[in-house]
This record gives sequence, structure tokens and C-alpha cells, in this order.
Amino acid sequence: MKKTVLMMAALMLGSMAFAQTEKTQAVDQYGNTVDVKKLETSSRDGILVFESKEKDFKFWFDSRVQVDFGAYFGQQVWADPIGNGASIRRARFAVKTQITKDWYGEVDMELANGSFELKDAVVRYNGLKNWQFTVGSMKPDFTMSRNTSSRYLMFMERPMVINAFAPSRHMVINAFAPSRHLGVFAKYTNKYFFGSASVLFQEIEGQETRDYVEANNKDYGMDEGLSYVGKIVVRPLNEPDYGIHIGGAVMYDAPKTSDETGVYSGTRFSCRNTTNISRKKYIDTDDIKNTHHNLIATAELAGHYNGLRLESAWVSDWTYMKPEVGIDKPYHFQGWYVEGACLLLGGKQSYDSDGAKFNRVRTGRSWGDIELVAKYEFLDMNDYQGRGDQAIYGGSAELFGAGLNFYFGKNVKIALNYQYVNNDRYANGKGKLNVGLDAEGNPTKDFTKVTAADGKAGVNYHMLLARFQVAF
Repeated sequence: MKKTVLMMAALMLGSMAFAQTEKTQAVDQYGNTVDVKKLETSSRDGILVFESKEKDFKFWFDSRVQVDFGAYFGQQVWADPIGNGASIRRARFAVKTQITKDWYGEVDMELANGSFELKDAVVRYNGLKNWQFTVGSMKPDFTMSRNTSSRYLMFMERPMVINAFAPSRHMVINAFAPSRHLGVFAKYTNKYFFGSASVLFQEIEGQETRDYVEANNKDYGMDEGLSYVGKIVVRPLNEPDYGIHIGGAVMYDAPKTSDETGVYSGTRFSCRNTTNISRKKYIDTDDIKNTHHNLIATAELAGHYNGLRLESAWVSDWTYMKPEVGIDKPYHFQGWYVEGACLLLGGKQSYDSDGAKFNRVRTGRSWGDIELVAKYEFLDMNDYQGRGDQAIYGGSAELFGAGLNFYFGKNVKIALNYQYVNNDRYANGKGKLNVGLDAEGNPTKDFTKVTAADGKAGVNYHMLLARFQVAF
């Protein structure tokens, strides 16, 4: 009996010692002793968050799905047909963590329509007040529209001038509104001032761009190339319910190796008419070979007051050629847009001071809100005055748009957009699309053969677009 009692006591003491050890330490898969922290789980406006009791560690998911539909009509009878359709515009999955109070990490992936792309992948230090230092793949601070999350855009797509000059396949010089690049980023911000600077390397979106980088390095011994971006924003008014944003940015952009092998040191600008369903790119400069560098500038003015929001920007590119080409005057392309929104049921707009961009709206009803939006945008990718045989006819276009956004709670949004686009006679999709009728009345892709008998040349049409979005 005595022996049994002693054995039970020993087992209890051993269990207590094991439990004590289990609460304070653990062993990972490599045999290392690691600290253990209990995490509290919560849903914060539909976002799943794990956080330590000490608030020094946080881990959360950030995902969204956008399902789009588009219908196009009203183009001239001689114009190429425009296909209606639907797509998964975005299927984004991101994992984010504040690993300590000073260090942050993020991985953001795109899985839309079965294609994988790496979006944000960063390591960030934010241990100095008002400062932030980041390395990895992300968007540099350049234009407000490019840096605003797709969840919070007024319209379904960013304006043409933003999309035309974002990096794309076959475009080695990346101008106007640069998208995600591998780089080094620094930012300072306070209530009334925002400043940032970036040094950019290549894009690393997916396997295709990585193959280009490796092939250009291996087969041609090409340098990766660097780009430099700087932005300043002043905010003379910056309160939760109202504010003014005045900004400007400059970018020096050199050739990158993350584009198609063999067209290194060439520029190509192209875009769709502010829609992603139709794949036609009426605006297209084709390859501008022997580019030395691009100089890009933007000026932007934005503001909000209660439920009202206004955003505008001018963006301009100067494409400088290599000296041996003999073209001393840089090619010049530009565009601008202005768009506004009004929440109809008492909601208020939100501005993100740390990012110098707009954020999620604050709805006016418990179930949500309705937002009325309108815009005008213009893009000019022609430079032919005094150029002779060296002229570039990339096309120009103007676009009028209006729409309604329906917000349901904090996570669901339905967007309805109407747009009318007016392309000029030079917007022939790099010579692939009809732009009018010739003297015999036949459709022609050659703008020099278009007669005035058919009225104004260039494809004009209407579009109706819809998006269903959930963020979680």
C-alpha cells in the first residue's frame, strides 16, 4: 500500500513538472527549444486575426474575390466585334504578420482565372516613429490610384493613364504608374506630410518574368537595371471627416531584364479602355526600340468632405532615346483623369494618412450604403508633330463614366459601371484593328486611308460592367 502511494505521488509530481515545462517551452520540428505564446482569436470586421495577450505578435489573413461581367455595344458597323464576357478579376490570398512590435512581414498571392502571380512579399521595419523601411516586392508610392487597394477604388478599373504605363509583358521600360517591383522602400509620414523614396529592380510576378530575368542574365549578361522614385504629399487639412491631398512624384526608369528576351532597352505603352473583360488594346505604341531611359512625373489633387470624394491626376512620360539613334528630342506621352463620388445614405469617406490614399468608406446605415460615382479621363499616346518618319501613333482616347456602388456591411460590394469611350483614328491596336472606312467604303486599319465620309474616325462604343466583391 505504502509502495503504491509513493508511486502515485511520484507520477503526480512528474506530471506537474511536465505540465510546467509544457506551458513555458516547446520543441520545433528541428529540435530547437522555442518560446510558446497563447494567441487570442477574433474576427475584426470579417478578418480573422490571431494576437498574443501582450499585443506584441499578430497574424491575420487578408483575402478578396472579385467576379466581373461586361457587355459592349454601339460601336460602328465597320469596327471589329467586341466580345462580352465574365472573369474572376481577382482571387487574392494574403498572410500578414506583425512578428514583433518593430518587424512586419507579408506574402500576397493572386490566383485569378487559374494563374498564379506573386503580389506583395515584404520584410518591413517600423520601429522608428513616423518612419517605415521595406525590402521586397510591392508597389512604389507614385500615383494615388495605383496605390489605392482595388477594394476601395471608385470605379471597377483604374484610369487608362494609370494602366497604360504600368509594367506589362514585352515592355522593358516601365513608366507612368509603376506596379509591383522588387526593391528597397523608405517612407516618412505625419498628419500633414508624406514623403517616400524607392529604388526598384525587376518585376517578379510569376514564372514568365522570372524566366526572362534568368535568360537575359545568362544569355546576354544584362544588368538588372535600376529605377528611382520619389513622392511628396502635403495635407493642409487632414481630419477624419475632411481633408485635402496635394501630391507630386518623379520617376527615373532604366531598362529591366524582367521582360521578353531580345527586346531589352525598348519601351512599349499599351492599355485597354478601362475595362478588363474586353482584351482589345486600341491604345498601343508598339515597341519603341533603343530607349535609354524614361522620365515620368505626376501631379495629383484630391480631397474628401463627409460623404464626398474627389480625385484627379496628370501623368506624363518623356522617353529618351540612346544617343546613337540620333533622336535628341524625347518622345512625350501624357494623360489625366478626374473622378468623384458621393455616399447617398449618410456615409463618410476615409483617407489613409500612412499610405496617402483613400481607404474603406464608413457606411451611413447599419446594413451599408450606396455611392454615386462619375469620371472623365483622357490619354494621348501620339507624338508625331515634326517627327516625320520617326513619328509614333499610339492613339488617344477619352472616356466618360458613371456608376453606383452598393456596400453591404463592411465586406461586400456590388459595383455597376457605365462608360462611353471615344478612340481616335490612330488607336488601331498596333495596326490590328479597324479605325474607319477607306475611299471605296471598305473597313481599314490604316489611319492614312480613312475618309471623312464616315464622319469622325476611330472606334467609339458603350460598355456596361458589373462586379461582385467580398473581402475577408
